[in-house]
Amino acid sequence: MQLTKQQIDYCMECGVCTGSCPISQERPGFSPRQMIKRTLVEPDGNILQSDDVWACLSCSRCSDRCPVGIDFPEFIRSYRQKAKVLANLPKESHHGIFQTITTIQSGTLHQNRTAWTAGAGTIKEKGEYFYFVGCAPFHNPVFKYLDLNVIDIPKNILKILNALGIEPVISNDERCCGHDSYWGGNEELFAKLARKNVETIVASGAKTVIFGCPEGYATFKEHYPAIVGDLPFEIRHISEFLVEKLPASEITLKKSVNGTVTFHDPCRLGRRMGMYEQPRQLINMVPDTVFKEMDNNRQNAVCCGTTAWMECSSCSKTMQTKRLMEAKQIGAQTIITACPKCQIHLTCAKSNTDIDVEVKDLYAYLAEQL
Repeated sequence: MQLTKQQIDYCMECGVCTGSCPISQERPGFSPRQMIKRTLVEPDGNILQSDDVWACLSCSRCSDRCPVGIDFPEFIRSYRQKAKVLANLPKESHHGIFQTITTIQSGTLHQNRTAWTAGAGTIKEKGEYFYFVGCAPFHNPVFKYLDLNVIDIPKNILKILNALGIEPVISNDERCCGHDSYWGGNEELFAKLARKNVETIVASGAKTVIFGCPEGYATFKEHYPAIVGDLPFEIRHISEFLVEKLPASEITLKKSVNGTVTFHDPCRLGRRMGMYEQPRQLINMVPDTVFKEMDNNRQNAVCCGTTAWMECSSCSKTMQTKRLMEAKQIGAQTIITACPKCQIHLTCAKSNTDIDVEVKDLYAYLAEQL
């Protein structure tokens, strides 16, 4: 918190953050610059009573452009727990089911998280590699109405890992990474989840943990050390892992039949973790790929519209529809994502439009070509 206070003291009031913010462009009156100014004038003042404290997507577009490097997402997150104490609560998406599921996972719980692996691939109980699946097993039943099988993402990742000769550990004792709890202002719940996950991974004997979900990867890398100290294992995102392993393998990829494709950069993988090129390298490993960039790409990519399963609004839907139109305008038939939430949100927005662009997960794209 002290670092945040020191940071905002350096605010130049230049307005770059507000001009960069996708929420500011769609929601009149929302301004990162003004929120910083309000806390300078009146520390812990009316910002704690405002719904602006929940509107930030924590997408980091403002922070990337801030000339003095203020981490605005962390600044706003630091006020959320205080806001909750004052009964200023966010609007939870999907009737709060994901917040409930996360809370349940923090206690003593016997799960069957690995049921989906039957017929999908081979796993181990102990070994060198731990595949941290994330919340896809819980997402799947919630989003059936979108004709979207989120569990296909880990199935395809497992298929690719097996093709590389890797049989990863996948554990029933894994918990939610705590990303949504952290950004939702529930630090106590986040700490419980972090400790349980590290204990589970250490018990598996794994030396390397592989993530398909950018949120899980970023959460372990950025925020777990503050809870558990230095992590006793290596953290790898599947895209960087495959860029390293696929060229050295005997795997041959078939030619692409997806027409023109483009890539949507997830906020956590891109701006938070700086991983822009690896997904593009994987896409272009597929022979005959026709790849085009959207106008807003890499550091300038626009968020998929919601975060931490809260505050999904008409503002979010406008952002998502604009992103789909951006892909359509460059002639893309397929927009490839590397984040389960991005796929869910863009698919949801697409279902309410006549925009003819397929939303496909990156690892489905690769697995189809094996």
